[in-house]
Amino acid sequence: MTATATRPPGAPTPTMHKRRGAELLMLVFATVIVIAAQIATDLTLEDQIDPNLIWYALGFIAVWGVAHIVVRITAPYADPVLLPSVALLNGVGLVMIRRLDSAEQTFAAAEGLPDPGADANPQIAWMILGVLLFSALLVVYRDHRTLGRFTYTLGALGLVLLALPAVLPESIAPTINGAKIWIRVAGFSIQPGEFAKICLLITFSGYLVAKRDVLSLASKKVLGLELPRMRDLGPIVIIWAFSLLVLMAQKDLGSSLLFFGIFVALLYVATERISWVIIGLVMFLGGAVVAHTLFTHVQQRVTAWLDPFGSGDDGYQLRQALFGFGTGGIFGTGWGNGHPDNVPLPKSDFIVAALGEELGLVGVTALLLLYVVIVERGFRISLLVRDSFGRLLAAGLAFSVGLQVFVIVGGVTGLIPLTGLTTPFLSYGGSSLVANFVLIALLMRISDAARRPATQSAAAGSISEQTMALAQVDAARIGTQRSARAAQGHRDAFLDENTTPSTNLQSGAAGQPQFGPTGTAASKTTDAAAGTEKPTGTDETTDTAKGGE
Repeated sequence: MTATATRPPGAPTPTMHKRRGAELLMLVFATVIVIAAQIATDLTLEDQIDPNLIWYALGFIAVWGVAHIVVRITAPYADPVLLPSVALLNGVGLVMIRRLDSAEQTFAAAEGLPDPGADANPQIAWMILGVLLFSALLVVYRDHRTLGRFTYTLGALGLVLLALPAVLPESIAPTINGAKIWIRVAGFSIQPGEFAKICLLITFSGYLVAKRDVLSLASKKVLGLELPRMRDLGPIVIIWAFSLLVLMAQKDLGSSLLFFGIFVALLYVATERISWVIIGLVMFLGGAVVAHTLFTHVQQRVTAWLDPFGSGDDGYQLRQALFGFGTGGIFGTGWGNGHPDNVPLPKSDFIVAALGEELGLVGVTALLLLYVVIVERGFRISLLVRDSFGRLLAAGLAFSVGLQVFVIVGGVTGLIPLTGLTTPFLSYGGSSLVANFVLIALLMRISDAARRPATQSAAAGSISEQTMALAQVDAARIGTQRSARAAQGHRDAFLDENTTPSTNLQSGAAGQPQFGPTGTAASKTTDAAAGTEKPTGTDETTDTAKGGE
């Protein structure tokens, strides 16, 4: 079963409890674990508890308490597991960042170097900003379907944000660790690609809702596999070419892989055709070969991946990460007992290796299971929500988290070449943290609509005029006999399954089909190809319905 599975028409909606009390208990449990980890770290490093710990603890409790109250008021039926899972991941990341701050300060004092400062405090500020934005989104957007109005506007914004570092001068968008993905202004750094990911996810979902019937058509079978028509390969080719451009302009292997992977996954969820996955994998392999041939930094990462111990400086990062995992073993050295500061970039790209040394295989597995829980709950939301736009968006949000974690953990452990992505909620970095809070807010909003009893569902959201125009054109291409059914399906994608089509889809515009209670068109439909009118009850169909060119 794919994420597009729906309940049979007329089937009762499962009764869902609010479960806000369970969420609160899990938040308390997560807070206890985080505070205990910080106490263990302080006792190991300083033989005493940091006097400021009480203020850190109260601040952590206050921040997540506010988030819980906002969810309780604005999204009472939202999934109760997502928020505690995120709180625990974020808290463990903060403890490790503070532990690394202490190691850096000790080293600087021993070498007579200036105090490097503390990165934990800015990360706490970003956490507070992320929770505030999380809360604001839940308060402002009471219905996720309203995002359908901005399908193409958000797409344009996402492309601008993604391309911005590439076109700005080095003084504003410097190259850091080989990638040109940052913007620095007035002492602040931001990574626009993290927010572009959210915008493009919404765009992909809205576009595929409108185009899924056309993209589901098959032209012919090859070795038992139904291939799409050549004319329908345009979207995936464009996204593939765009991913390569991102790689060329910004030298950011991780972002290009992430965007292309998300689009292919959503394409499969929307059409349920495995042929799109196979085509995507073939194009990915082709793009990987091209990237390896043209770009030196890709060659260096592949060389380090294939032989980390014999690749000199290119394999230094991976070697240190593997040594960290080996030192940690099964149960780890314990908080404060290891040397995670020997791993390069331990607060950002390699924080999983730092945690692996002090928490061991058991601790890293527990953290990965938290990500599995987030992804599983996201796909569960996708199965439960009653509109197609919500299904695709929830599936895309969940898949993006899973793919990002797989890519970064796979790179750090030597499973795949390093890509440079950050681990969601764990790693140091404001842009990534705030963007992922937005992602979780969208999942919470969709889950509230999915678990809310149908009688309490909010009013249907508006559909963008661009999406509706695409739906009408696609319906005409699919065939005269199927046009009414297809057009109604596109409109229903943004409507609740329990909403009566006849009360929402009546159209009085000239040349537009009108739908009655059964979803059939009026006595005639317009033949878009010839501009003539044909009866709807005939067996005549257009070439596109037959899969012809």
